[in-house]
Amino acid sequence: MSAAARGDRRVSPVFLALVAVMGVSLWAVWTGFSASPGFAVFLFVVSGWVVSLCLHEYAHARTALHGGDISVGAKGYLTLDPLKYTHAMLSIVLPVIFVIMGGIGLPGGAVFIERNRIRGRWRHSLISAAGPLTNALFAVVVTAPFWLGTMDGVPDHLRYALAFMAQLQVTAAILNFLPVPGLDGYGVIEPWLSHKVRRQVEPFAPFGILAVFGVLWIPEVNHAFFDMIDAVLRGLDVMAWDTYWGQQLFRFWEGTPDIPPLTGLVIG
Repeated sequence: MSAAARGDRRVSPVFLALVAVMGVSLWAVWTGFSASPGFAVFLFVVSGWVVSLCLHEYAHARTALHGGDISVGAKGYLTLDPLKYTHAMLSIVLPVIFVIMGGIGLPGGAVFIERNRIRGRWRHSLISAAGPLTNALFAVVVTAPFWLGTMDGVPDHLRYALAFMAQLQVTAAILNFLPVPGLDGYGVIEPWLSHKVRRQVEPFAPFGILAVFGVLWIPEVNHAFFDMIDAVLRGLDVMAWDTYWGQQLFRFWEGTPDIPPLTGLVIG
């Protein structure tokens, strides 16, 4: 491998800095070091979210590389640098706003794959599926202490932070897998559609995510959606109690919530 190729795949210092912030804020939540536990939770969740965004886009790029698009390296997509994937407003500011407003993991970031280099419909579908599958895997990893039954001794604040982070990953995975133009779910099925259908749908791609969130504002749809999210999280042994207090802690600017102790609490 040439020096240039190695440089194209060297992990970005920006990504390493994000991981460091995530690690330090995790330590602060665990030890109670911060005077504001909510601020530590906020830093942990936001840095973790951006790390997951990098991994999501890296998964798209890496799969595309193996599928035949060798241009992804020169574009910096294999460095895990969020600045290569993101638009500041669409990928960072708006997602944080949606997290604050409703605990929804807004899909953000983008890698531009040269699809003409990819041969085979299955490869195209796999490239699109790789991103949300990464969110799903991230959720499984984050919730491992819950479903492995190793939460004894873990501070409550960290328990709630992990639960809320898992909720964001699950919502991101499910939203991304919707077969809506502009989302990865549509990218999975697009190679199997006729050329005529693809041309008819293409103009709607920029508005797909807006339509999804418009529909989510409908109370009945919103309740059904979060009932589904809660059901998935229960399958990972994460209860609604955990995600609720995680979100309350995340909103540190509202003050530290008075959280009842878990001891003796029956969660059903």
